[in-house]
Amino acid sequence: MFTQIFILLAGLVLLYYGSSILVEGAASTAVMFAVRPVIIGLTIVSLATSAPELLVSLVAAVNGSGGISIGNILGSNVINIALVLGISAVIREVSIKRQVIMIEIPYMIFISFVFWVLCMDSQINRTDGIILLIFLGIFLIYGFLTAKDKSNGQPDRIDRPPRQLAKNVGYIILGIIMLSFGANFVVKQAIIMASNMGLSQTFIGISVVALGTSLPELATSAVAAARGEGDISVGNVVGSNLFNICLVMGVVGIFNPMSIDPSLHSFQFPFMIFICFVLGLMAFLKKGVNKHGGLILIGLFFIYITVSYVK
Repeated sequence: MFTQIFILLAGLVLLYYGSSILVEGAASTAVMFAVRPVIIGLTIVSLATSAPELLVSLVAAVNGSGGISIGNILGSNVINIALVLGISAVIREVSIKRQVIMIEIPYMIFISFVFWVLCMDSQINRTDGIILLIFLGIFLIYGFLTAKDKSNGQPDRIDRPPRQLAKNVGYIILGIIMLSFGANFVVKQAIIMASNMGLSQTFIGISVVALGTSLPELATSAVAAARGEGDISVGNVVGSNLFNICLVMGVVGIFNPMSIDPSLHSFQFPFMIFICFVLGLMAFLKKGVNKHGGLILIGLFFIYITVSYVK
């Protein structure tokens, strides 16, 4: 028991310092290349923080634990908005730029709905996986075409010292490695503890594993919010949800098609869509998420976990 607690704490430490290093490297790189910080959050940071979901879901699917795999994605996407962005907003109000409100968030809602439609036959097959990866490709192309930050007034030619650039890249890589190891430590111990308590496989995926694999997003977004890097915080959440669905489920669908528990359509799938709409509404009406909105999102997280446990 002492060893499990020690590994759990070590994982949390890695998550904290890994997220801090990753945000510093990502933010500095965005400034050097005059790239919109939200694009860094939507792509590099999101891909890095979605790595645990990809590894856990793929391994779970290969091992025949489909409940953990799909539960991990549904739970992670709800947790990313309700808990990750909620806590970030409580720490410091998160503002959301117009382009994110009008394009990136609606695209996330659209992809979430497409994912549910593809899963309505209670399976994820290779065709579904290919469709999801195509939508990911469209998103990445859009990110590349809109990466340039035209609002900072900086000239096209910016001094980029090789030593500073190498340092930023090193920080990003080191942060990704620390986040991956930290999440792996936390998730493994969480699964062991939850299994010992007799919880169902699907609920473990929705709650314990999803929370564990979302810790990189939580740590990264919280640190970004505290440092005033709201664009990275929002971009991380929106981008991670897109990567979770398109990349993780796309890869799982292609390499290991699996069945989906039909009971998930009664609450978990609709709630994932609902929480996306809540974020979209807050962003449209308030141009961001304030502390009050953050508390509402956190409250919705507890409702989600409670109902999932009861059902």
